[in-house]
Amino acid sequence: MQIRARLLSGQWFSHLPGSFQDSLLALARERRLTAGQRLFQRGDAPCGLYAVLDGAVRIGAVSEQGKEALLSLVEAPHWFGEICLFDGQPRTHDAYAVGPCTLLNIPQATMLKLLDEQPQYWRHLALLMSHKLRLAFINLEQLSLLPAPARLAHRLLMIAEGYGELDAPRRVLQLPQEQLAAMLSLSRQTTNQILKDLQGQGIIGLAYGEIEILDAVRLRALATI
Repeated sequence: MQIRARLLSGQWFSHLPGSFQDSLLALARERRLTAGQRLFQRGDAPCGLYAVLDGAVRIGAVSEQGKEALLSLVEAPHWFGEICLFDGQPRTHDAYAVGPCTLLNIPQATMLKLLDEQPQYWRHLALLMSHKLRLAFINLEQLSLLPAPARLAHRLLMIAEGYGELDAPRRVLQLPQEQLAAMLSLSRQTTNQILKDLQGQGIIGLAYGEIEILDAVRLRALATI
């Protein structure tokens, strides 16, 4: 019951038919990761669908030169890994636990068997994937058109709102500055300067590994510049 309640705080799972919710929970197995432990890496075979119950998973890639591209931090109660269900192709990016992390996993073969038996559930997985595709297009547009402060403000708001998954926005984000910089393709120095400016204006508060949104209205105004 506690697991279901945790997942029901997310938009996607809460809007699923009760029968699909029940099937996912019945088939899922719990998995725990230690800080920094790898869940999968680029090129790995599909391993099914995941939900974060506690902690966070970083999704990204590292170049041969050691430069990291951090695409997202997946936090509770988000689901991920659905792309491979559609095409059966290898994983496109690396996934590591940021800290101690608890996940639910429905293995690939188990999930596909359920979908063969209940093909109407494919639509719900397509909606999960299309939501993320929309966010990816928005991020690409902002990368090309918006100045760095506006991009940073918008990303903070998106994280606070769980990328559209949470009913109530969070005020305090567990987000180290180096991870935010990697998400925005900005230098650590540029990110720190923007955050310091926002702190000086009373829009955010900064603590070790944390960013607190003090004035969401002004932050949103900056994000639309």
